[in-house]
Amino acid sequence: MSLSQEIKRKAIELGSDLVGVTDAAPIDTNQAEIFAQWLRSGFAGRMQYMHRNLQKRFAPARLLPNARSVIVVGLNYTLPRQKLPRAAGAADRVARYAQYEDYHPFMKERLGKLVDFIALRVGGDFKFKVCVDSVPLAERALAVRGGLGFIGKNHMLINPELGCEIFLGEIITDLEIPPDLSPVRAGCADCTRCLDACPTGALRPDGQFDASRCINYLTIEHKGPISPDLARKIGERLFGCDECILACPYQNAAPACRNKQFKFYPDRAELDLHEVLTLTAESFEAQFADSVIKRAGLDGLKRNAAICLANMTGQP
Repeated sequence: MSLSQEIKRKAIELGSDLVGVTDAAPIDTNQAEIFAQWLRSGFAGRMQYMHRNLQKRFAPARLLPNARSVIVVGLNYTLPRQKLPRAAGAADRVARYAQYEDYHPFMKERLGKLVDFIALRVGGDFKFKVCVDSVPLAERALAVRGGLGFIGKNHMLINPELGCEIFLGEIITDLEIPPDLSPVRAGCADCTRCLDACPTGALRPDGQFDASRCINYLTIEHKGPISPDLARKIGERLFGCDECILACPYQNAAPACRNKQFKFYPDRAELDLHEVLTLTAESFEAQFADSVIKRAGLDGLKRNAAICLANMTGQP
């Protein structure tokens, strides 16, 4: 069995659903220019961190000198079947990915174990860098290059079997591992269900994604007041939005998360808005210590709760 095959088998054993290998060559310069133009258009909103380290984002070797390969893994987080289907017109108050424990430490720990396995297998020193959505890296583009899926019109990585609820993690290494050369050929064709489902028009007809209008951005990344017209479109969504994901035909057929070690908290789907408004700094930290919900911050979550209550009662 080759090193690549052993790594893939171990990654699956450790709980990943997808694993692929690509080289560490720079990502297509055309994609880098498209991203730069996206930033210039103001579609990143106030996410200033997106403007930093552009050269690193599209060149893995700038994150790890002499990098030769990138191992990309995917973890399916589709909700357990008892959560499906939703009532017509209903939406969970909290985005589905946030109904699990924080995926960052969960995936980093398992990627660390994969690194340990590789170290035993190669029997020598090698350099590596573990990445889980916390470094400037165009991980979806690398996932496509590694054969994990394709980028859909909702700008998500879509795997034809697992849909688009997939967390990604990477190991950049100076080991030379033969890359996977079988890209996924599926696509969206003429389907526009995700565009039609987007509550705010963040998914534009021209194919652009205006993150500054996305409910995920507004309820999580955006600091301060939200304009009244967008606040009304948030509806009762306290943290994030899944409409473009749930509209995807590939997602409709996706199996539930199979990783039983990845803790699922069904009660987080419908957090009590009045209780959110009474949270203190201490109770907020205690309740969401292992949750991505803390990303919104206490002030942001209270702002979101107030908007949800206003939309429920019809009060501005």
